[in-house]
Amino acid sequence: MMVSSLRLPAEWEPQAAVLLAWPHAGTDWAARLDPVEETCAALIAAITRFETAIVCSPDAEVGAHAAECLRDAGADLARVRFVEIAYNDTWLRDSGPITLRDGGGHFVLLDFRFTGWGGKFEASQDDALVAGLIERGLFRRDATRQRIDWALEGGAIESDGRGTLLTTRRCLQQRHPGQSRELIERTLRNSLSADRVMWLDHGYLQGDDTDAHIDTLARFAPGDSIVFQACSDPDDAHHEELGAMQRELEALRTVDGKPYRLFPLPWSQPVIDEGRRLAASYANYLIVNGAVLVPSYGDAVDAAAAQTIALAHPGREVVQIPCRPLIWQNGSLHCMTMQLPDGVMAT
Repeated sequence: MMVSSLRLPAEWEPQAAVLLAWPHAGTDWAARLDPVEETCAALIAAITRFETAIVCSPDAEVGAHAAECLRDAGADLARVRFVEIAYNDTWLRDSGPITLRDGGGHFVLLDFRFTGWGGKFEASQDDALVAGLIERGLFRRDATRQRIDWALEGGAIESDGRGTLLTTRRCLQQRHPGQSRELIERTLRNSLSADRVMWLDHGYLQGDDTDAHIDTLARFAPGDSIVFQACSDPDDAHHEELGAMQRELEALRTVDGKPYRLFPLPWSQPVIDEGRRLAASYANYLIVNGAVLVPSYGDAVDAAAAQTIALAHPGREVVQIPCRPLIWQNGSLHCMTMQLPDGVMAT
């Protein structure tokens, strides 16, 4: 039974570590393993400048290879912990634990059912990931695992740390087509100890197979702010839909009834690969202790996107990570990672 003091922390609150899974030849990355390993190594090297990285690998051989790649990338290996565990895919934002905490230092590791984004991909190993990490002693012994037999991915929700969630209709109604919005909202509030849920009816990115995860579109930031992916090109297929999303964001109100401070992100030129457009979203950034890790795509507006994110997260260093290899598999650096709140790790 949930207690009312539990809450879902905001991403900018203190963290113990960031959880990732190393890409290897047994995953969908096999065809382009070298460039994605370079990106993954650069991402982990950046994380270890600020905190611990927990890196999953399927076996000792892959773990040793990952360690070599990280050493070459300049990662602080003293801040890397390897965990051997099976996984189908590397998008741990969606299969990793969603962690609630209370003011007394108690943690609840929510283990939602993971369906491979609505049955698109095999996901049985990913669905067992949270339980497997607990069995391997990753978390403190008094942390409670709560299995919830209801499909939800971490990338589908944003928390402001104060009881408000932001999500999209397109994703959650695709996962639960037989449920009303009211029932879905009640499930979110009860399971995530939230006071209210704000919905976006618009917003999508071509090349995104998550059915419009919120972390590709709009992100909470401190001070009642929202950073969102805008589209400034009237000839682009996204212009109308993202414009409608912006108007929805402008209409949202804080708990105090005030409008949110909005930070529109610039729009990159289309990234086309083998005839399909990839989802190059700047909203898919990761907040760590003292910094924000921001995707770059080799586009002219990369620097402007980083500057906008810096303005929304004052006092944090901004580190750009080359993420073009990641979007080949329809995600970016936030999708690859799951932050773990300060205090939840086993000592």
